Amino acid sequence: MFFNLTNIIYLYLRPLIKWFLRRFTRLCELQRICYGQPAGAPRAKAVETSLNLSRRPAIISMVKNLNYIVQDDISDRTIRERVVYSAVLNVVKCKKINSKIHPDFAPSFRATIEQIWGYKRLFHTIEMIRVTPYNSDDSSHEEKLLELWDLLMPNECLEQRVTKQWQCIGFQGDDPKTDFRGMGMLGLDNLVFFCKQYNGAARHVLAHSHHPVHGYTFAIVGINLTSMAYNLLRSGAARTHFYNLRRQWPNVDDFHKFYCYLFFEFDHYWMECKPTSIMDFSYINSKFERKILEMLADDSTFLKMNLFVEDI
Repeated sequence: MFFNLTNIIYLYLRPLIKWFLRRFTRLCELQRICYGQPAGAPRAKAVETSLNLSRRPAIISMVKNLNYIVQDDISDRTIRERVVYSAVLNVVKCKKINSKIHPDFAPSFRATIEQIWGYKRLFHTIEMIRVTPYNSDDSSHEEKLLELWDLLMPNECLEQRVTKQWQCIGFQGDDPKTDFRGMGMLGLDNLVFFCKQYNGAARHVLAHSHHPVHGYTFAIVGINLTSMAYNLLRSGAARTHFYNLRRQWPNVDDFHKFYCYLFFEFDHYWMECKPTSIMDFSYINSKFERKILEMLADDSTFLKMNLFVEDI
């Protein structure tokens, strides 16, 4: 309640505070942020808040346009080269910023704009993959599924397409397609990326999943972690990590790497907790997610794979 009251007071006084600081510093709020906040999450989050709270019609229109355009069927390059560039010019004109006196503002602001709407574009792209259902009649889907098997079990051939062998890598039944219903092709893409890009780590995690006491279902847990990664992206909690990538425009591979971090760290956390049954999954999964959220609450957080592996 106190926090909400403080916010209400701040929003009421915000125009006066901004006017005073502009008169005192001769800089608009966006300039003060770009010059005063370190690059990455601190700067991007502050710029995002400033733009969302702006009352200027030109800024409000620009934000709406950017939010709309990142969901459109145009190339990332077009958005970056035309739309973002136009947005930066719009802000410079609206805020009456002299580019000769402040030559560093536009490049800094543009990089930040690309981080903010690159993140939103990434979510839109990931959502399109998630809502694509696994289709066993699609040869590309089937090829990915068989590739997953080959990556994890290179020395064992599948006897047939529908077989109990799939349970060896943690699927629930004889046909994995039924396990992808919640996350669609995103669940499979995540698993394949992890097993291809970090094959040694993935096979080590698979070996952990076969532990006689602390074992779990590798593929099913992996799909659940896809759900966690997706929800962190959707809620905005993952902004801290992606803004600290120091890249203006994140891509799908960046999301896959984020997922790989979650899977590898979850396995380590699971083995630390020493569960005696897969029935402990919900409890441990919730604790792990809270741990990740606490890390992401720190604006300096950048989640990087630590590929140190221990004996089973």
